[in-house]
Amino acid sequence: MTDLTQLRREYLQGGLRRSDLTPEPMAFFERWMEQTIAANLMEPTAMCVATVDEQGQPWQRIVLLKQYDERGFVFFTNLESRKATHLAQNAKISLHFPWHMLERQVSVTGVAQSLTTTEVLKYFVTRPKNSQIAAWASKQSSRLTARQALETKFAEMKAKFAKGEVPLPKFWGGYRVKPQTVEFWQGGKHRLHDRFLYTRESEQWLIERLAP
Repeated sequence: MTDLTQLRREYLQGGLRRSDLTPEPMAFFERWMEQTIAANLMEPTAMCVATVDEQGQPWQRIVLLKQYDERGFVFFTNLESRKATHLAQNAKISLHFPWHMLERQVSVTGVAQSLTTTEVLKYFVTRPKNSQIAAWASKQSSRLTARQALETKFAEMKAKFAKGEVPLPKFWGGYRVKPQTVEFWQGGKHRLHDRFLYTRESEQWLIERLAP
């Protein structure tokens, strides 16, 4: 096995101080997201989404963040997928943004709330046509006998929707994650990282520094 114990580096890109923060987390998240995009990181909106099944087993997968505002974080998915099945039973969710190149992380806990059909449709029509067709072709998280079966279904749907607009599938939707906590992590020298945790208390946000 490869020895990983000596793979290490110092985090020297900068610190994070309370004076840098905004009173509520979404404004500070926007600042970091803008900086992440400006740094040309690959997939700056990629986030790890964690859900829990009925046996209490956590599951994780990478999903792209598509919208955010003071109400929370929005992503879209097949409503028959594993993550959607989990959320139907337990709406608690965790998000994690791993911005390694900037020596930063953002971790979120909260509750996933289903989007309205109007909200979903407004986003769906902005997707490239092939992505819209892929939503029809894939029964997300279901077992496949071979990749050819998926490609055959895609070709079938592409022919079906060759003319005109692709309608919104009834089984495709999205969620807004209303955050309960948001943690901002900035790497620091000698592993003395900076961590600040926002916790929602009623309609206010409590800000605490955490030990690394």
